[in-house]
Amino acid sequence: MERDVFVGGGGPGYGTRQNLTLRYANRHGLIAGATGTGKTVTLQILAEGFSNAGVPVFLSDVKGDLSGLARAGSPDFKLHEAFAARAATIGFDDYAYHGTPAVFWDLFGEQGHPVRTTVAEMGPLLLARLLELTEAQEGVLNIAFRLSDDEGLPLLDLADLRALLRFVGESAGELSLRYGNVSTASVGAIQRRLLVLENQGGARLFGEPALDLPDLMRTDAQGRGQVNILAADALMAAPRLYATFLLWLLSELFEELPEVGDPDKPKLVFFFDEAHLLFDDAPKALVDKVEQVARLIRSKGVGVYFVTQNPDDIPGDILGQLGNRVQHALRAFTARDRKALRQAAETYRANPAFDTETAIREVGVGEAVTSMLKDKGVPGVVQRTLIRPPSSQLGPITPGERATAMAASPLAGKYDTEIDRESAHEILLARAEAAAQAAETTEDDKDTYTRARRYDPTPRAKPKRRSSRYAAPSSIGEALGQAVLKELSGTTGKRLVRGILGSLFKAR
Repeated sequence: MERDVFVGGGGPGYGTRQNLTLRYANRHGLIAGATGTGKTVTLQILAEGFSNAGVPVFLSDVKGDLSGLARAGSPDFKLHEAFAARAATIGFDDYAYHGTPAVFWDLFGEQGHPVRTTVAEMGPLLLARLLELTEAQEGVLNIAFRLSDDEGLPLLDLADLRALLRFVGESAGELSLRYGNVSTASVGAIQRRLLVLENQGGARLFGEPALDLPDLMRTDAQGRGQVNILAADALMAAPRLYATFLLWLLSELFEELPEVGDPDKPKLVFFFDEAHLLFDDAPKALVDKVEQVARLIRSKGVGVYFVTQNPDDIPGDILGQLGNRVQHALRAFTARDRKALRQAAETYRANPAFDTETAIREVGVGEAVTSMLKDKGVPGVVQRTLIRPPSSQLGPITPGERATAMAASPLAGKYDTEIDRESAHEILLARAEAAAQAAETTEDDKDTYTRARRYDPTPRAKPKRRSSRYAAPSSIGEALGQAVLKELSGTTGKRLVRGILGSLFKAR
């Protein structure tokens, strides 16, 4: 089995052969460059290399171009001669066309197997980020999740969350005493944000069967790693949903996978395309969580590679953890661009043969400035590199070819049919129906008792009429007693009784 991934090589005016060592592939990486400089092809050839080495890959297909990983390239392709010439120049002697064992996924279930998780697994922090909630609204959402745990109300889909929030709003007074202030206005605001999410198609993300993580880390009969391709072209219309889903997936891998230290090769390589969406307007708590995951998930055998236009899109604490780097051309049209270019150049180990900042500005399409981790994880000297040509098809496959690949998938049928088991929505509905039935029964019993009294045929003696409100006293003592009793029942009497009782309790 291969011990490294061939990234590219040199030629006249270029550096030495560049390999990404599998032993250090879980130290994460960065693929950056302006639009149209070749980031997608670099992602494609890295996915091929990892798959050939037996490492499963997960990546998002933002533009629809990466579906070509499922098919072998062809000598009839218009760039075949250019690819062959590039392979000869960089010493790629065993260059040949072949596809990868690709499996297609889609949050909307249209261009791949449906991907689902439950509301409970998403958790209140990521869900609040997805819904763009305020601090007060996030607090109410946390109360709802806590109530779900305490009352045994499983949160599987958005219908469950809606039902639980409605219950929280109706029981706001009681719950405020147990968990803290519950504002009905915050509950209403969360419900409105859920409606927006549903209109964007986000409801399809939540439900069962939920994604089973081992299904992302499979190998085929030849030992090649499975390449999981998430169809994200339609998903990009809801960028917050896209970023939150990928962050959830990273968090699940971090939580579920065991510690493995530094393996000979990663258990999974995760490519986060359009990574800037993860950090745009992100609260500090979320950025801290991403930093924690990036720092610690390495010991779980997972490598994370951020793909973005500018390294400046990645927070500095996270950027410093990305050891393997492929930097395509950056454009410097503005003062901010020039500053970002200078900062990007300063993050590389300098090469005396050329100026890094100038090289980043001048490299052409299919070329890059690269630096890979070497022995003991030390960053290599920056090199100008010709990226190797892909072995799989460059560009998208047809809808018919995608359908054929999905039908032949080892996961065909497992996630296609949604399961709706009893959860918070059904439990709360049953409780409401039981309460309504009990109230109706009580009302029926009351009506029955009233009718029985109204139509009771038993003869009753007529009460004697009195000429006045009170009967005349039969003696002076009885008259005095009635006067005292009347006075005690008044305001003055009540004050007197309270004073006497108060004195007794104080004495005790």
